[in-house]
Amino acid sequence: MSELQRKAANVPDFDEDGVDSVAEVSSNKDVPIRESRLAYLAASAKAEILCCMQRGYEEMGRINLRIAAESFLVEQEAGGTVERLVSGV
Repeated sequence: MSELQRKAANVPDFDEDGVDSVAEVSSNKDVPIRESRLAYLAASAKAEILCCMQRGYEEMGRINLRIAAESFLVEQEAGGTVERLVSGV
């Protein structure tokens, strides 16, 4: 079995309030780090959402243009058909 040894250290007198304030700062030093990390994650998530939305709008723009071009030709043909029916030709 190992023997236990007692060691003592002399420390200067100090103010207990000062120790409490140091302990309070030490225990809360991770709070700003955590808050900044959460802010960074929120900002990067927002940026990712905006990027996805932009990509979606660009894709929908191409789809809408294709649909409009197809519909334009169909409407022109339908307009000509209506004119022929009305005029009796």
